[in-house]
Amino acid sequence: MPAPASDRPAPDPANRANPPYRGRFAPSPTGDLHAGSLLAAFGSWLLARHAGGEWWLRVEDLDPPREVAGAAQRQLTALREFGFVPDAPVVFQSRRHDLYRNALERLLDSGAAFECHCSRSDLAASGGIHRRCVARRRRPQPAVRLRVADGSIVAFEDAIQGRHVQDVAATVGDFVLRRADGLWAYQLAVVVDDAAQAITDVVRGADLLDSTPRQILLQRALDLPTPGYAHLPLVTDVHGRKLSKSDAAWPLDAADPLPALRRAWAALGQPGDALAGADLPASLLATARTAFQPHLIPPTLSATD
Repeated sequence: MPAPASDRPAPDPANRANPPYRGRFAPSPTGDLHAGSLLAAFGSWLLARHAGGEWWLRVEDLDPPREVAGAAQRQLTALREFGFVPDAPVVFQSRRHDLYRNALERLLDSGAAFECHCSRSDLAASGGIHRRCVARRRRPQPAVRLRVADGSIVAFEDAIQGRHVQDVAATVGDFVLRRADGLWAYQLAVVVDDAAQAITDVVRGADLLDSTPRQILLQRALDLPTPGYAHLPLVTDVHGRKLSKSDAAWPLDAADPLPALRRAWAALGQPGDALAGADLPASLLATARTAFQPHLIPPTLSATD
């Protein structure tokens, strides 16, 4: 059952009259800015500027066990050195627990979500896909899952990857909104934040393409708008691993940003000679903003050394 309009996440105070386009870059502080995250930042910034819209920054710091001390501030400092300045104050998810709690309570009250005591070992026989509770014992604090009906097939058109169709019930099942350790799941937090910040277009790496149908189902359950989606190609190592999970993911040199910006520009399929003569991040970004051609962005990239 959709939530009443009065119960929907309220827009942030910084949320002025909604523009035709508002994008965001939302890094997790699990390490320093690297080539893959720079490509996501640059791509999301370019698409926002090309549309004449806004570009916001959100730090997704909801998983303390995986976070690296000081990484969030180093990421923000590096982004400034590379010339990326958001159009609103930076938002930290760790300061927004009430928003997520209110959304979860609405889902529980409507019956769209339920408490679950199943462990990973309980679900091993079904490949980790939850279709009914099979817990062998109760947990002190259960997880909370979204109830996914049989035949929940979600289709959407991605601006870069094309049409994507997923049977969420069959491939994912009832998915977690709050973990058994009490931490918020990414799916809930990102949906609530995108709605609260009136994000119109989500631009991010293609590793999150398969998460999008879950987020669309959750948007429907909360009666929230579905933004447009564009999933950028991933930067991978020679073994095809996402760069953030690879030994090749060395931090970028914020003291010398131009080479990395030029490499990211090329990875986005843009002509290298368009940036000839740019000798500062500000001049490079100004030139890139004018020369950018969204239709040239490739869906995939060749592995990098």
